[in-house]
Amino acid sequence: MGTTRMLILAVAAVAAMALAFIVKSMASGPAPVAVAAAPVAPPKPMTKVLVAKRDLPIGHRLGEGDLGWQAWPFEAVNAAFIVDGSAAPTRAVPTTDKDGKPLDAKAAEMIQAAARQAEAMKVARAAIMNDPGGPINALAGAIVKEPLFANEPVTDRKLVRAGQSGYMAVVLQPGMRAMAVPVSVETAAGGFILPGDRVDVLLSRSLGSGQNGGAAQFTSETVMRNVRVLAVDQTSTPVPGANAVVGAVATIEVSPGDAEALNLAQAQGDLSLTLRSYADITGPTGRTVRAAAPVARAAAPAAAPAPPQPVRVWRGGQASEVTLSQAVTAPSN
Repeated sequence: MGTTRMLILAVAAVAAMALAFIVKSMASGPAPVAVAAAPVAPPKPMTKVLVAKRDLPIGHRLGEGDLGWQAWPFEAVNAAFIVDGSAAPTRAVPTTDKDGKPLDAKAAEMIQAAARQAEAMKVARAAIMNDPGGPINALAGAIVKEPLFANEPVTDRKLVRAGQSGYMAVVLQPGMRAMAVPVSVETAAGGFILPGDRVDVLLSRSLGSGQNGGAAQFTSETVMRNVRVLAVDQTSTPVPGANAVVGAVATIEVSPGDAEALNLAQAQGDLSLTLRSYADITGPTGRTVRAAAPVARAAAPAAAPAPPQPVRVWRGGQASEVTLSQAVTAPSN
């Protein structure tokens, strides 16, 4: 074999090896570069806040399903919110930032102040909502004073609980009035009339003594029917387990016109309340036909009689003017 041929073969072998190395490098790709892992921020502490589960209008009485708990960032909790204390974060107060560096004095003081505020808030809420069933049970029956929207945190400012000032004004239906009626055990169905019941109002009054000094005569009539009892004395919600409430005053809900008629009836005689059945509360409500009659007004003074008109009388050929009464009573010639 010639020298030239051997040189060609050697060059071809070197080129083949170089080509194979290049192809292998291209197939394997660039060498991986080590990348430092980014620090993961710790999860934010969460708690649970009492919120409205649906839109609640003014005057709505809170019941089952109206309120519920919702997860809320602990740092965004307002002091007015009602917090589930059992769901509050229990981990230690951090002393370093997300990069692991120690917190400065100002940041540490802010975190400590937030922790103290949260603890004080839990204590205050526990005192306000001191109920074995928890805040939801404590707020059952409260009246919405300002509108609450779905998922909005519940605050004391937007609710009125029984016994608080302004409760009765919220309980009243639009356009209605609250009026007190004196009652006793005898005139209030033995005390079995409770707030929320429906009653009729009866008027008993005297018609005066009979003829020739006989026995006095009395009458009784229904002046109001199917009106709602708002409170008995200062009790506006039935006491759990109580079957009767004995009070001296019953507050009922009436319209402005019915209030006038009821006030007039109260001045005419004694009022009594009769309890209606729950199966009979869908009928008409308010004044009866007789109570709705207009109040009799004092008669206008009679007009003064017209002065007598003179008449001309002829006597003995002479005319003279006299009144009609004088003409009737004058002696004839």
